[in-house]
Amino acid sequence: MESMEGLHEVGRHLLGPHVVGQRVVVRRILRGQTGPTGGPAFTDTLGVCTSWGEGRCLVQPERGPEVAIAIADIVSGKPVPPRPSIRHRVSDREAEGHSLLLWPDVVREDLGEWVLRSDPAPVGRLLKRANSALAVGDPGMAMSEATAAVIEFYRSRGREPMVQVLADSTEETHFARLGWEQLPGGDALFMIGSVARASRGLRPVAGFDLEKMLAGDQPVTTKVGIASDGPRLNVELRRDGRLVGGGRAALSSDWLGLHALSVEPELRRRGLGRRVMVELVEWGAERGATTLWLHVETDNHAAIALYQSLGMTEHHALRYLVPPVH
Repeated sequence: MESMEGLHEVGRHLLGPHVVGQRVVVRRILRGQTGPTGGPAFTDTLGVCTSWGEGRCLVQPERGPEVAIAIADIVSGKPVPPRPSIRHRVSDREAEGHSLLLWPDVVREDLGEWVLRSDPAPVGRLLKRANSALAVGDPGMAMSEATAAVIEFYRSRGREPMVQVLADSTEETHFARLGWEQLPGGDALFMIGSVARASRGLRPVAGFDLEKMLAGDQPVTTKVGIASDGPRLNVELRRDGRLVGGGRAALSSDWLGLHALSVEPELRRRGLGRRVMVELVEWGAERGATTLWLHVETDNHAAIALYQSLGMTEHHALRYLVPPVH
């Protein structure tokens, strides 16, 4: 008769001393126990391998005591990706909820978990996020009724309806079936990261000489203007009195959201965008922010690269839909 090890290929796995410090999943035989089909019993352990040697490995699960596993009992196993951080485990709707403080003067009407938003006194172009329905989650009614409510909300205010949905979601499918069309250039990523990690990445430029950075052929004057309004902050960069860059931040619980980060095209690639972020992130950190988030359009590759260099990663993707033109 073949041994238990021969029947179940004990030892054929991708584990070894090289996985110490990594998150792994380990399947092992439970000696002396019988499984539901009458054969050997097995169990799986998921956690970080803390030791490998002397005939056993130690695995620390996320909860509970460390587990000692005899190497001779291991049937299969492999390294697995690290578990997403707590901030990445929040729902898309919960994450998007932190953006509502960015526009305190926007008229808001809740429709279940959906949020209808309209800026009653816009300055310049209409901002899509401040003038669209956040159609993420359960509207608390039939989708047909929710769609009618969205249309009525905007048309009663003299605005064309617009919804912001998760890319490739059931909400997008619903509106697409009604003929709603994707708004070109409106796809965006919700990126998220650690305030502490971003602060470390921005620190090298925290004390740089703005006047030297902006100086051209003619002498220039520079100014970093900071205006605080409750849990919101506005930062401006000016050159000879002219606004050449800036950004905004809003604090929701311990989540710091950044918005409208911009630098005039002729002054880009000089570190000015990072300088604006320094002011915004330090302001949030001083007030207890731990999570950093922002929206960035999917075709803004330079900005995405900057945010990735600060440890930010994609949480979800969004797009805007509008009704067909008749």
